[in-house]
Amino acid sequence: MFNQRIRSVMEPHKVLTAPPETTVSKAAELMAKKNVGAVMVVENEHLIGIFTERDAVFRVIARGRDAQTTPLSEVMTKAPQTIEPDKTFGSALLMMYENDFRHVPVIENGKPIGIVSSRNALDPDLEEFVSEAQRRKHIQEIR
Repeated sequence: MFNQRIRSVMEPHKVLTAPPETTVSKAAELMAKKNVGAVMVVENEHLIGIFTERDAVFRVIARGRDAQTTPLSEVMTKAPQTIEPDKTFGSALLMMYENDFRHVPVIENGKPIGIVSSRNALDPDLEEFVSEAQRRKHIQEIR
């Protein structure tokens, strides 16, 4: 998996973008709806920041900010590190580890096309584990 290209690992249907004036509460609502941990903040089709669930906790809740009125532009990580879709997933994981973050926006031709997270490394193994657990449960029910 670590040698796979990011393009094949990222989930395009989970891409979430929002303009910088989006409120934290609206972003959180969108993140929950898509079941993702980050939103890429985009202006004029270019990535200007990223807002994650950790940002919501550390930069909004812990500081007593009002999620209903605080725009993403005030609490996002500006100019986040990015990666190209044809790099390896292992290189993205190394970038996350070395810089202590969990999400990396994927950029192609200057535009955001996806995002990879450290969770992507677990998903195939977790899916296999869940599938095996369900198979064993089904066998026990038959007996």
